[in-house]
Order: sequence, then structure tokens, then C-alpha cells
Amino acid sequence: MNKAHSSFVGTEGTWVEVLKAPEQNSSARPALFLDRDGTLIKDVHYLKNPEEVELIKGVGEALSRMSKAGFLLFMHTNQSGIARGYYDWDDVWACNLKMMKLIDMPENLFEKTCIAPEWPEKEGGYRKPSARFEREMIEELDLEKSKCWMIGDRWSDAQTGLLAGMRSALVETGKPIDGNTRSDALASNVPIHSDLLEFAERELGLEE
Repeated sequence: MNKAHSSFVGTEGTWVEVLKAPEQNSSARPALFLDRDGTLIKDVHYLKNPEEVELIKGVGEALSRMSKAGFLLFMHTNQSGIARGYYDWDDVWACNLKMMKLIDMPENLFEKTCIAPEWPEKEGGYRKPSARFEREMIEELDLEKSKCWMIGDRWSDAQTGLLAGMRSALVETGKPIDGNTRSDALASNVPIHSDLLEFAERELGLEE
């Protein structure tokens, strides 16, 4: 994939969007893998309408600091609404475009975006907690796992990072985090933060 902007639906029906040409010396840079719904934008049940996209407070500032600090940014989102027939690829794409407009940063902010359309019951695909996308990026870009994080609002997001051998963190801006998840997070050394900006400040040292 040497194009600066390309996207494709793979043989297994997973959308992978490439907005940047591969960088040299990527292994020297830290990387962040981000969930979408409940982490970057407010969680709307089976989001289809771009008009319902609402950026979570502090996300734009957090992403700006991460980008300026040299982090490689990736987005990995589960969208089973595609498999269920509730919406299609164009709907997801339109919602992503609206999100990027609200973030008010270059559209190539994310190195790659993985949209997993599978049913929860399907195995072997890219749906989180599968770490297949993360592992592929680690291998393709020769990323150092110790410099990588996965951030999301659900335990499946945290599991994804842990299965990929990187660190994980949870944010309290999406689905309520119950007691069992808090116990699992504590046992697995997964920090929980109020939002993405707090994560950036406390875990990455990206103070204003």
C-alpha cells in the first residue's frame, strides 16, 4: 500500500482505509490505537446518521497533542450494524467524515482505520477483542509493542491491546464501566481515565 490515500474492503469484508504513505522509521515512534464510539464520539446505538455524530469533550485537544508529540494514530471500530443490515459502508464513511470535520484536523490524522463489520459470533475476523489489526500493524510498520497503547470504553477494547502485547487503557466516556470490568482492569494493569484528554495528560505526559 504505497498510495497516499486509498481504501478497500478486504476478502473478509473488513474495511481498511489508508490515508498516508507508509513512513520510514515508524518503529522509532510510539503508536496509539483508538476505539471510535464512546471514545472519540458519543455512543449512539447503531449510529447511521452523520447528524447524530457528537464529538466527546476534550477529544480534539487530546488528538492534537498526540499528533504533535509524534504518535502514530490508528482507529479500530466494531460496526456489526453492517452485517445486521442496519446501515452500509457509505453510512459509516459519512459518519467518519463528520467526525473528522468536528475534530478539525487533517483527514490523514489516522495512519489507518479498521472497520470490522462482523457479527459478534463470527470468529477469525477483525472484530474486537480480536487483535488481528493491531498485530498486522505492528508487523507491517515494525512497531515496538512497549510503545503502543489501545484505548477504548469497553473491556473488549482493553482485551484487544493486551492480546496484541501492548498496553491498554479505558475511558469513562462511553458504556458504563461496571465492577467486574474495574476488577479485571486492576488485575491487568489497565488504567481507567475519565476521558481521552486525561489519558493523554496522565499516561503520556502531554500536558498543555
